[in-house]
Amino acid sequence: MTPANLADTVLSAARAVFETRGLDVAALPTTTSVERPRNPEHGDYASTLALQVGKKVGVAPRELATALAEELGRRDGIKAVEIAGPGFLNIRLDDASTGVIARTVVAAGSAYGRSTQLEGQRINLEFVSANPTGPIHLGHTRWAAVGDALRRVLTAAGAEVTSEYYINDAGAQVERFARSLYASANGLPTPEDGYGGDYIGEIAQRIVAAEPDLAGQPEETALPVFDARGYELMLTEIRESLERFGVHFDVWFSEKTLHGGGAVEHAIEELRKQGHIFEDGGAVWLRTTDFTDDKDRVLIRSNGEKTYFAADAAYYINKRERGFDRCVYLLGADHHGYIGRLKAIAACAGDDPKQNIEILIGQLVNLVRAGQPVRLSKRAGNIITLDELVEAVGVDAARYSLARSSTDSALTLDIEEITKNSSDNPVFYVQYAHARVSSLLRNAAEKGIVRADDYDPALLSHDREKNLLKTLGEFPAVVATAAELREPHRIAVYLEERVATDYHRFYDACQVLPKGEEQVTDLTHARLWLVEATRTVIANGLDLLGVSAPERM
Repeated sequence: MTPANLADTVLSAARAVFETRGLDVAALPTTTSVERPRNPEHGDYASTLALQVGKKVGVAPRELATALAEELGRRDGIKAVEIAGPGFLNIRLDDASTGVIARTVVAAGSAYGRSTQLEGQRINLEFVSANPTGPIHLGHTRWAAVGDALRRVLTAAGAEVTSEYYINDAGAQVERFARSLYASANGLPTPEDGYGGDYIGEIAQRIVAAEPDLAGQPEETALPVFDARGYELMLTEIRESLERFGVHFDVWFSEKTLHGGGAVEHAIEELRKQGHIFEDGGAVWLRTTDFTDDKDRVLIRSNGEKTYFAADAAYYINKRERGFDRCVYLLGADHHGYIGRLKAIAACAGDDPKQNIEILIGQLVNLVRAGQPVRLSKRAGNIITLDELVEAVGVDAARYSLARSSTDSALTLDIEEITKNSSDNPVFYVQYAHARVSSLLRNAAEKGIVRADDYDPALLSHDREKNLLKTLGEFPAVVATAAELREPHRIAVYLEERVATDYHRFYDACQVLPKGEEQVTDLTHARLWLVEATRTVIANGLDLLGVSAPERM
């Protein structure tokens, strides 16, 4: 019996009690949950349902808990129910009810952990969105790992997710990029506000190699070519770096299309219909202070120039008109000020900022080796690039290490630590558990021991077996919570602290395969089901983080 099945059983028992006592069934929640007590002596699972609804229907929670305990005691699979404190229910399952979890996991296979919790939601998930003026740096790389993991988790929870990269290709930074390329191609100093790093020289040389006549041309003639070709080459490099990192975007959205296609003008007209546009000093403004923004925002300056904010407004409205219910932005720590203004845009557009838009802010990442800061990149100047990180530690270690911590906190990665082949290295610890499981199943096959078509779940009665089974049963709830809270790091914490740890303890305490002349028994088959279930959960969890599940290490 999985936690979800048990929660449904608790709710069903509560309905039966309410109907028998003539209580208002409508006071019951549509769903409930059960939790594993911290102290195993308190039972397998605990429910607080009596505490939640007792007072609503005028029944003392402990009295209601007593009636629930009696009803639950008549349900199949429940061994005993104890009442604690003011109305907690501590539930003990029989061995067979716990043991059946392995069958549930193996039967579901790669689908185990998926749910329909967010079914019907169309989510636009925008992340990375680095300017096309340089390589993807370490900060962007954190969002690449977290954003792609979040895409996978939301999809697993039933949402329809579109991953999107917003290309900031309409601002002054693109012009500075082009001037930097022109200067490098002509042996001139880098412009004061330009871009440095060896990559500028590399791209400039590629442009001149493709268009030899460009060298020596006046800046006003050559600049548009450096602009167009440099943008194309840089964006291609960004795409390729992300693809090598296992991150694919469904949509690459160009900011230029907002300006050239009339989207900004359309957005202003839509906002005007909502009554939040005003003019002052020859400029067009959006009255965002009506919705807690710290100041009103200019959309079109008095000289007719459109602002970045106008593009932000047009982009949000464009997303909503493409049919997305919820627009999720993953932004860096330097964009904290965007939260208020983006939510104000949603409110000015007539939307609910609590429902239609989310802004997640990620903190900085530092890279060290043996506690010392890693040198700055020669190629990119003052940054560490995605490609350099991958070259140093590999895709799996990079993705796992960046996605395993809450983005609310700054992160320091030690190259030596995350490439170490020891249990101190979290990614190695989890991947090794999968490799260890796979090795055991390989050994079984080599001995001619094939997992039976079924097993007696009651045989999985050892404490280590039951702990592992209950942990595996929690996976769907972990995924659902990670999706609901937008916290994919919960998957990594679960894999490390629960699954891998409980499997290693089980393996050390419970012999799976017969030794020497020992015979294959029904317990052998039951434990092979449990081992296969463990492999399934680890593989599914790692896949949600975009990390491979190796069979050998």
